[in-house]
Amino acid sequence: MFQDMNKKITDSMGPFKELVNIQTKMLEELTRQQMACTKSCIEATIQQTKEMQKCQSASDLIELQRSYAKELEDTLKNTSEQNLKALQDARAEIEDMAHSTFDAFNK
Repeated sequence: MFQDMNKKITDSMGPFKELVNIQTKMLEELTRQQMACTKSCIEATIQQTKEMQKCQSASDLIELQRSYAKELEDTLKNTSEQNLKALQDARAEIEDMAHSTFDAFNK
């Protein structure tokens, strides 16, 4: 009897374990993306600082600032798109898990 009850509890915890795994995977991916974005922004800032020393006129500096802003914008936009994809993938996995769990109760 105890073994049956233990098995039922273990089986009922399966979806929660799967949910935790999905969330963990999503958070790991988001963290990786954010770290890569931060690294890219820092590298762009360092490169921009080095290039500033080569500027001969105000127009050179303005052009450098434009390209720097564009690079940061592209980096942030790309990271945002990757973040949304990771969230959407996790949402789809959670929805699939929920549907399969509820389908199991209907049988």
